[in-house]
Order: sequence, then structure tokens, then C-alpha cells
Amino acid sequence: MDIILVRHGKTEGNLFRRYSGRTDEPLCREGVEHAKASGADQTVPRVYVSPMRRALETARIKFPNAAQTVCPDLREMDFGDFEGKTADELQNDADYTKWVESNCTLPCPNGEQMDAFADRICRAFDGIVRESIENNDNRLVVVAHGGSIMAILSRYGRPERQYYDWYVDNCCGYRARLDGAAWETEPVLSDCEKFETLP
Repeated sequence: MDIILVRHGKTEGNLFRRYSGRTDEPLCREGVEHAKASGADQTVPRVYVSPMRRALETARIKFPNAAQTVCPDLREMDFGDFEGKTADELQNDADYTKWVESNCTLPCPNGEQMDAFADRICRAFDGIVRESIENNDNRLVVVAHGGSIMAILSRYGRPERQYYDWYVDNCCGYRARLDGAAWETEPVLSDCEKFETLP
């Protein structure tokens, strides 16, 4: 099965480098234009998508003929007290300093912790994969968030890499392959390759 993981287009929060997890903002004008310019695939029949507006809008632009299956647990990490702020605005915040020094693995105050977030994302992805295998799909497309994609690939992606090594820009993503017959015993995404535009 072919796997396509796409990060949503740019938002105002992305432009100002804010921590935007639970904030449900739309694509900004630049984000819409970039999503349109970076290619669309009219042959995809179904897209699994985060419930956040930025993901839903990106999916409509890049996969205009696809039915959207909304998966609530594909949403981005909840940054708690850091939500909506930039690193510069948080530089004197002791909790933020501790969080960054932990490589962002400590819980965000009043938000999520990295491992719990990754477990949520990967449970959702595993369910999507199993549904696609049952439906005999030959292609699985997910439109979500940078953190969501990094969580999926840091667990299942091959060659193996750390979480932040799978970073991808807005409207870009990864292609990979999945062996449906082996998923139960060896859940991996092979031949992972970053892309900037759809064919």
C-alpha cells in the first residue's frame, strides 16, 4: 500500500512561529496560495484528516475529489500554557526553559506530554491502517500536522530516525510503502521519502 502523509498549509501562527496546537486557525493567504501551487491530486478517493481547520482546508485544496474522513486523534499536540506564544515570548518562563531542556519531552503545563501525544497519534494511525487494509485500499492519504507526522514516522518509519529528524515544512510530506500482510506483526513504513510537491 502506498502511504502519503501531508502537513497542512501555513497559518498566521506558522508565520509568526507560535506554538499552535489546539488553536483552530484557518490557512492564511500565503498558505492557501502555497497549497494550490504545490500540486493537487484529483485521483485520491478518500483522505483521512485531522479535525483542525488548517488540515481540512489543505485536504480540500490538494485532494479536491476526495471524501474526508475526520479523525479527531490526528490533531496536533496541545501546548497548554505555551499555546499561541513564541519562543521569544516564553524565554523568561521557567517552565518553558525546563520543557526545552528536556528536548520537549516533559508535559506542557496544562497541556500534553510528548509520549502521550505520540501514543494518541499512533493509535489513530494504526486504526486507519487497519481500516484501509480491510478495505483493500492501495493508497492511504493522511493530512494532518507536523507533530502528527513526526510521531507516526518516529515510530513506524524506516530507516529509523528520531522524532525531530522527520520534520517537514508546511504543505510538504512523506511518501512511504506499507505491507498490509505484515502490519500485524511488523508495523513499519518502508522507503520513506520526503516530497515538496504532489505529482
